[in-house]
Amino acid sequence: MKKKRNVKEMVEKLLAGDRRTAARLITLVENEMEEQHEVMKEIYPHTGQAMILGITGAGGAGKSTLTDHLIKNFREQGKTVGVAVVDPSSPFSGGAFLGDRIRLQKHFLDDGVYIRSMASRGHLGGLSRATYDVIRIMEAMGMDVVIVETLGAGQDEIDIIHIANTCLLVATPGMGDDIQAMKAGIMEIADIIVLNKADLDGADKSLRHLQGALSIVCPEEGKWMPKIVPTVSVASKPVDLKGIDELVAAISEHQEYLQESRAIDQVKFERTEQELGLIFKDELQKLIFKGLRGTGKKRKYINSIIEGRDDPYSVVEEVLEKYLVTK
Repeated sequence: MKKKRNVKEMVEKLLAGDRRTAARLITLVENEMEEQHEVMKEIYPHTGQAMILGITGAGGAGKSTLTDHLIKNFREQGKTVGVAVVDPSSPFSGGAFLGDRIRLQKHFLDDGVYIRSMASRGHLGGLSRATYDVIRIMEAMGMDVVIVETLGAGQDEIDIIHIANTCLLVATPGMGDDIQAMKAGIMEIADIIVLNKADLDGADKSLRHLQGALSIVCPEEGKWMPKIVPTVSVASKPVDLKGIDELVAAISEHQEYLQESRAIDQVKFERTEQELGLIFKDELQKLIFKGLRGTGKKRKYINSIIEGRDDPYSVVEEVLEKYLVTK
């Protein structure tokens, strides 16, 4: 007989900062084990205080290197840091292809830093429902800052705006017309735009492009105007690194704006609304498929759609009418 986990005991260990328990709980929520709901119910009252920093942008822009510098800076301020690195999913296991031990390794001996790789599990927005739970777990274990680094899937990767207090968009010189395409899409999520690798040729031109793109943004009076911070996050000599302190200052400035303007209230509302929607969506899907299991109707529905006798929308309507009270 399978031994049932002692949820209260595990949560108590998490609240005391136990890293092994944090790892077990994250695996539990990622794999949607039966205790998931019970665990999150116990954890939830101990969340909501951390600064959540989202970092997104195209692959190769240097997000992980910037994350490394930010961890170092926050630790020098005496803050504890949790990092959720969202990696591409294996199509077979659903797990992350890239391990956190490949990157950010220097922080693994630091008890004030907790890093976890996660799988996007096919979510175009870059974040799965489990990402929300993992952030809550890191908050509950006492992290002052939680950084969510997304996998860099382009304009589809916009879910980060729903989960982070402050969003960083990392761009690089030579993006050219890509910046034009970003105007109406992913750029709108950025609180801070980081022009990384600003020592490369074309950096000045890219900076002007970014400034021009922002010039068409007309925020309401009192609203935050996105900032552009050029950085050099990789250099042979530490003295040649540039913009890291300015980036940290911009993050701090945005956090102060959120608190002083009370915009943080709307940020938290939208985050919770999105989180609630994802839970509803996942649980409803589980409920429906559980009802269809063993009846043969799922296969029947799929075949009827393939053969043109039905369509997905009609099937969904029929199933919802049967399994949900809609009136």
